[in-house]
Parts: sequence; C-alpha cells; structure tokens
Amino acid sequence: MIIEVATITVKPDTHSDFEAAVVKATDVFKQAKGCQGLQLHRSIEDPDIYQLHIVWDTLENHTVDFREGALFPQWRELVSPFFVSPPSVVHLSAATKRFSF
Repeated sequence: MIIEVATITVKPDTHSDFEAAVVKATDVFKQAKGCQGLQLHRSIEDPDIYQLHIVWDTLENHTVDFREGALFPQWRELVSPFFVSPPSVVHLSAATKRFSF
C-alpha cells in the first residue's frame, strides 16, 4: 500500500468550488483500480494550499492504471480549473513507522 500526496495550490477565492469538485471526483476515484480512499487537507498557514492524500494498493495503480487510463482526464477536468500551477506529487510507503500516544 502506498500514499500519494499531491500538494495543490488553488486560486484565491475558489476554495468552496475546489472542495466541491473534489467531492464530485470521489466518484472517479471509486472506479479506479487499487484506490482505497482519499483525504483532502487544507493548510492553516496558507488557505490556498491543500494536500490530497490518496491511498493506492500499488504505485502502479496510480502511475499506470490511473494516470494512463480514462479516469485521469475526468479527474483533471473537474479540478484543474482551480489550480494555480500543476500539483507536486510524492509517493510514500504507508505506515513505515507508526507512533500513537
């Protein structure tokens, strides 16, 4: 399992519309092979910055199945009008170490 972390900067005053578009996009991700779910987080220090965390079974489920398939353009059509620039994306291994208090 891997976590895709996309850092997205949106245009000022488009937060509500962007968040609504991500909600609509959950239907796209539900169809994606290997997608287990997602979370959207908004920065406190800079409210134009979001992080989207998407959990995938494998790296290839994101980089090949999703990015090279028919669902990726649907996702981008919904959300890209709000982008200041293309998102930066990293992939993390899930729970390399977990600490609970």
